[in-house]
Amino acid sequence: MSVRIRLKRFGTKKKPHRRIVVCDKKRARDGKTIEEIGYYDPSKTPPALVVDKDRARYWISKGAEPSEVVRSLLKKQGVI
Repeated sequence: MSVRIRLKRFGTKKKPHRRIVVCDKKRARDGKTIEEIGYYDPSKTPPALVVDKDRARYWISKGAEPSEVVRSLLKKQGVI
């Protein structure tokens, strides 16, 4: 099973926010997840970004692949 760290969409129409989740690569974007490790809300000023750094490092060490967007967010937080 290949695992990815990616964004899951929440919120209402025109006001989305995202959760950073760990899930199977073949699951749907908003499907079942293994674990939620943070959230990202770009609509706030400045954008709100909260990540559980220990859990993110744990999943990356176990072979989880972050998506391109999540990789850039994790770099901003100093995880990668």
